[in-house]
Amino acid sequence: MVDTKTPGDKTLSVPTKTLTLKPRVETGTVRQSFSHGRTKQVVVEKRGKRRVGGDAPATESHAPEPTVAKAAPVKAPLARPAAPPRSNSGVVLRTLTEDERSARASALADAKVRDIEERRLAEEEAKRRNSKEGIEQAEREAAEARRKAEEERHRQDEEAKRKAELEAKKRFGEAEAKAAAATARAAPVPAARAPGVAADISDEDEGPRQVRRGPGGVARPVTPPKTTAKPAPQKQRGRLTLVTALNADDVRERSIASFRRRTQRLKGHASNEPKEKLVREVIIPEAINIQELANRMAERAVDVIRLLMKQGAMHKITDVIDADTAQLIAEELGHTVKRVAASDVEEGLFDIVDDSSDTEPRSPVVTVMGHVDHGKTSLLDALRHANVVSGEAGGITQHIGAYQVTSPESGKKITFIDTPGHAAFTAMRARGAKVTDIVVLVVAADDGVMPQTVEAINHAKAAKVPMIVAINKIDKPDARPERVRTELLQYEVQVESMGGDVVDVEVSAKNKTNLDKLLEMIALQAELLDLKTNVSRPAEGTVIEAKLDRGRGPVATVLVQRGTLRVGDIIVAGAEMGRVRALINDQGVTIDDAGPSVPVEVLGFNGPPEAGDRLAVVENEARAREVTSYRAHQKRENAAASISGMRGSLEQMMSQLKTSGRKDFPLIIKADVQGSLEAILGSLEKLGTDEVAARILHAGVGGISESDVTLAEGFNAAIIGFNVRAHKEAAAAAKRNGIEIRYYNIIYDLVDDVKKAMSGLLAPTLRETMLGNALILEVFNISKVGKVAGCRVTDGTVERGANVRLIRDNVVVHEGKLSTLKRFKDEVKEVASGQECGMAFENYGDMRAGDVIECYRVETIQRSL
Repeated sequence: MVDTKTPGDKTLSVPTKTLTLKPRVETGTVRQSFSHGRTKQVVVEKRGKRRVGGDAPATESHAPEPTVAKAAPVKAPLARPAAPPRSNSGVVLRTLTEDERSARASALADAKVRDIEERRLAEEEAKRRNSKEGIEQAEREAAEARRKAEEERHRQDEEAKRKAELEAKKRFGEAEAKAAAATARAAPVPAARAPGVAADISDEDEGPRQVRRGPGGVARPVTPPKTTAKPAPQKQRGRLTLVTALNADDVRERSIASFRRRTQRLKGHASNEPKEKLVREVIIPEAINIQELANRMAERAVDVIRLLMKQGAMHKITDVIDADTAQLIAEELGHTVKRVAASDVEEGLFDIVDDSSDTEPRSPVVTVMGHVDHGKTSLLDALRHANVVSGEAGGITQHIGAYQVTSPESGKKITFIDTPGHAAFTAMRARGAKVTDIVVLVVAADDGVMPQTVEAINHAKAAKVPMIVAINKIDKPDARPERVRTELLQYEVQVESMGGDVVDVEVSAKNKTNLDKLLEMIALQAELLDLKTNVSRPAEGTVIEAKLDRGRGPVATVLVQRGTLRVGDIIVAGAEMGRVRALINDQGVTIDDAGPSVPVEVLGFNGPPEAGDRLAVVENEARAREVTSYRAHQKRENAAASISGMRGSLEQMMSQLKTSGRKDFPLIIKADVQGSLEAILGSLEKLGTDEVAARILHAGVGGISESDVTLAEGFNAAIIGFNVRAHKEAAAAAKRNGIEIRYYNIIYDLVDDVKKAMSGLLAPTLRETMLGNALILEVFNISKVGKVAGCRVTDGTVERGANVRLIRDNVVVHEGKLSTLKRFKDEVKEVASGQECGMAFENYGDMRAGDVIECYRVETIQRSL
């Protein structure tokens, strides 16, 4: 408050205005009217313009209006204080208190901050405005550039039209040139006029001007809108519309595009010059699609189909034709042909001839063959100073093995391959004969030549390799080596002691007799063969055995035959590929590389290959995938062909009809190695007959898994494990679902059990046993019983409950059973020959005197395979 003195010495109190920020806004209301009598009241605000910098004069709404109020009368103080200071106008000024001074200072500080903020906002607004102006300027420049480009394109189109007219005039004469000129010079279409606008054409130089008729008919000129592009004459469209139909003055003409199409069509018919024939080299596979063949020849597919129709074959464009037909079509159309086959991907994979200058001597590969229990593995154990035979189940070898033995005299290594002697392992013996250089035929001196001995001789002759006969077990008292030599003559094997060329050695694996002589004969035979190969080339070999190890994955036993196999090589074997992760020799030692004639276990395959597959090292993974995909495709096709069955000839169809009613014995077989699995499948296949056969749902190597149990549950099949066991989860699932799992480690036990189970599926045989005959003497009709025949037994016996036939005039009239057999008034079990009796049939009474009753018994006999 400010105290002032009035002329009457009265003090007035003038209140001061508090410094506050009031919005510079004026508000008001406006009523808006709409159609159908609707109205709306809207609040309108009017804001004053803020000025930045300098002292702006306050508007009327912002000017402070101090109000002066009468102060209440105050009593005069007892002691008059000093006179307060006065202003020039005579108003007494009061000194501000501390609170008022601080409030004013803070208000001034806030005003300064607001001024700074407003200044900053104004600068940012100026920057945005300048940036927006720059963008608009760039857009205007871009629009101008587009306009210029459009004008240039329009000019080029006009130039092309003139050239087309000149060309048409040269080719088709004046009439076509006039049509082209008329089409190119399209008449401008008058612009549409709005109601009330008339065209003023008084000024011919400026063109038509639009005028609008105002009130009273006064014409006011209307300024046309400015256009950036030059006005071009509008082209008359060829399509008939309502506007063009009502406009009778205009003449409809052909469009420029239509004229161009016509000229191009005339050019095509006019040019009768023959095109140059493109002769291509067409690559034709074993089967090709007609569309693909046409594309490779750059010919039309309809032409190919037309040629096929001339040959009497109707085809569609998507049909597949064979390579011979495709070659005839291509040569008929004048192209050269290059025939390719899908098997070409295997070219250069095997049997590359080595340069003789790069070859080095290699160790011989010796395969030991012979009949079961003739001492093959024992002989190898004696040579290797090992005891492999003790680990074999049943005392027989059921796996093919490969070992290396160092000769004590020469110090050179010899690779031995041990083959099983059981009849089921024919394929293993065949594989051993294929990869060998020398065959050692082991024959027991006390047993002589046996069936598998003859089979081994045939394998050796088929492989065309030299043979050494080792007559084993000469330490036995009943050993007769001369008998063995004599029996071998029946199979065209003549030993040296009998004037032949086959080396024979009498040995004893138990007493280690003449083992050094056997090694010496092998080394001598290897020198005669002069075995050499290239060590530095990529490796080639043969998969002797393969298995699936749960800890190591697919493991293949490979005999390297040529080159050197190293860790990291990309390998292909059958339909499987992989990269060599590790190489393990026959002693269980990990090595970095394996040379020729070295047997190793290879780790790194994607899946277990099949025994007998050839292994090769390829240059990259792309080649490996190409080879394995082709082989997998071939494998699937062969499997599908075998499953689909035989069809074609009448004989094959009849064979199918015979086997259609055959009962299947479903089995799932898991073995430890591929060779054993192969032998089991071969043995079970031989058990099948026209009535019953083993149906192998799944066969593989490795342990029995849960998926095997699930498959067996779906087909109600049995699971057989050969030298493998079920996983813990699989065993629990089999026990829960009642699936039988049988484990075997001897192959002939497995085959015998499956044979017995399959025999149970065979239908039993019914056999008749004649008991006797009786002659009907008289027929009696007894109440409550029916007709009873009085008979005399002529031969044999007649039993109650037996099967009988009623024969009349040597024709069987009835077959049934006896219901009653009486001797006088008593029921008896049987009546002997020469005695009389009474007989009654079950449910039959047409009996006559003189008929013969034949009595017999039916026996059921269970069959076996």
